[in-house]
Amino acid sequence: MSEPLVLSSDSESVRTLRLNRPASLNSFNAALHEQLLKALDEAAEEPGVRCVVLTGAGRAFCAGQDLTEASVAPATSPGAKRPELGELTDRLYKPLVQRLRSMPVPTVAAVNGVAAGAGTNIALNCDLVIAAHSASFIQGFGKIGLIPDSGGTWLLPRLVGRARALGLAMLGDKLPAVDAERIGLIWRCVADDELPAQTLALAQKLASLPIKALVSTRRCIDAAQLVDVDEALDSETSTQRILGQGHDYAEGVAAFKDRRTPHFTDR
Repeated sequence: MSEPLVLSSDSESVRTLRLNRPASLNSFNAALHEQLLKALDEAAEEPGVRCVVLTGAGRAFCAGQDLTEASVAPATSPGAKRPELGELTDRLYKPLVQRLRSMPVPTVAAVNGVAAGAGTNIALNCDLVIAAHSASFIQGFGKIGLIPDSGGTWLLPRLVGRARALGLAMLGDKLPAVDAERIGLIWRCVADDELPAQTLALAQKLASLPIKALVSTRRCIDAAQLVDVDEALDSETSTQRILGQGHDYAEGVAAFKDRRTPHFTDR
C-alpha cells in the first residue's frame, strides 16, 4: 500500500496536516487534492480539533500544480486536445480554497520551504502564515502564460496593495520569507530550526482562545472588504449578538474578573 499523500498528526487540540509528495516538492495532483480535502473535512468535523496546521514534507511547502499530469499538458501539435484548466481550477482548487476559508477552527500555514504558484496561494488562504527564514514565495503563473489562481487575484491586493500585487503576479520573482513578512504578505518569519516549535506554540495559543470568536473575526474581516462601513457595522452587530450569548463570552468575562486563565469550549 502506498504512503498517504497527506500525513495527519495531533498534538493535544492541534491537528497538523503534512503534504507528502516530497519528491515532487509536494506539488498538487488529483490524488493529493482528494486526500487534503478529505483531511480538512475530517478535521472540521472532529470536536477535539481546535486548530489546523498545514505544512509540507521535505524541503518544500508546495510547488503548486504538478505540470507532469496529463490533464494539464499543453497541446503540442495541430488538432491536439487542449487542456481545460478552467475545469481543473473549478473542480479541484476552488473547493480546496473554499474549505480552508470556511474551516470552523483557525488555520496556520507553516511554510517550511518554497511555496510556488497555487502552493503560495493555498498557504495565504490560511488564517496565519509562519515561514522559515529559508522559505520563499513565488507567483510563477505569468511565466507560463496564466494568472494567479486559488484565490490569488483576490488575496494579493488585499494583503499587500495593488502595486505590490501586480509586481508579484506579473514578474513572478522569488520573494524571500523575510521580505514577505516585511511587506505584510505573511504573519511571521522565523529561523529554520525554530519553525516547528514556533508553529506549535502559535497553534496551541490559537486553540486555547475562543475559536468561535476567532472564526467569526475571519468571516467579518473578509466580508468587510466587500461592503461599505455601514454594512460592516451591521455585520459586527449581528455577530456580537450571537457571540454574546455563548459560553466563551461568559467564561472570558468571569476569568477576567477572577484573574484566572479562561477555559474556552465553544466551537
